[in-house]
Amino acid sequence: METQFHGGDGEDPWLARDKLYHVIFCFSISLIFSTLASFSRYSFLRRHSIWIGSAFSLAAGAAKEAADQIGIFPSAGASVRDAVADAIGVVIAALVLLLWKSRRSRTRPILPI
Repeated sequence: METQFHGGDGEDPWLARDKLYHVIFCFSISLIFSTLASFSRYSFLRRHSIWIGSAFSLAAGAAKEAADQIGIFPSAGASVRDAVADAIGVVIAALVLLLWKSRRSRTRPILPI
């Protein structure tokens, strides 16, 4: 069985619907897992919720590419460009979450002890 790691322009264009799906998928996974971690009763998970969401999202993207490579999904194989699109989705989500967290902490009233 011959497998290839695709990355050529003709086989895997940068501007393809598939890349948008990768960005949206990893963006969504990051937001979901970060939000879940932020509601945890454990302060460590709440403090690191963005990192946790990002890690879960990158792991999901890597698992999908591994599944593509071994033939679980109908695909031409793993793609460096798909992995880059996954990373872009994670970075966008992390930036949105950082801005949200920053804005929320500035508007939160300070309560007297």
